[in-house]
Amino acid sequence: MGDPKKQRKKFETPRFRWRKDILQEELKLLGQYGLRNKHELWRHKTFLSKVRGIARSLISKTPEERAKMEGELLARLKKLGILQETAVLADVLDLTIEDILERRLQTIVFRKSLTRTIFQSRQLITHGHISINTRRVTIPGHVVSKEEEAQITYSVTSAVSDQAHPLRTSLTVIAKEPAARQPARGRRGGRGGGRF
Repeated sequence: MGDPKKQRKKFETPRFRWRKDILQEELKLLGQYGLRNKHELWRHKTFLSKVRGIARSLISKTPEERAKMEGELLARLKKLGILQETAVLADVLDLTIEDILERRLQTIVFRKSLTRTIFQSRQLITHGHISINTRRVTIPGHVVSKEEEAQITYSVTSAVSDQAHPLRTSLTVIAKEPAARQPARGRRGGRGGGRF
């Protein structure tokens, strides 16, 4: 049968890994998008770096040479929803890491109000409660295309698909009362309070 193929790294690490500003920026993105670790962030940064590198190399070519590859690159990014339909090659160089992270399944599930927090959306995805077009997807980092975005729902076999599920009822309560104030947790109230 032979040995299994050796896994290769799918990301490149930052050049200056321990600079304070880079660490703070990475930490902010990890919390904002609910990423598990920095490897997930680096994987998307590597994808962005490759796409921008291709765009830079295409800009330097003559219009005849770049016509086919430019169309393929733009079509791919538009299909994924990373670029607008009216975008041109110069717009690829303006892409940021947030543009890529916004297209992850975890982020889109949270933005569609299927969960209360971005961390809960990660949990539901990994536990198999979310499906795309009746196909269960258990990878939170899956980059969702524009046509798949409308088909994201709770899985049919999941307990969460029932309207009476506690998660669904709490989501409807939150949707009806957006200005509801959360109780303060401190010394005098909430959990872990003192003797007061």
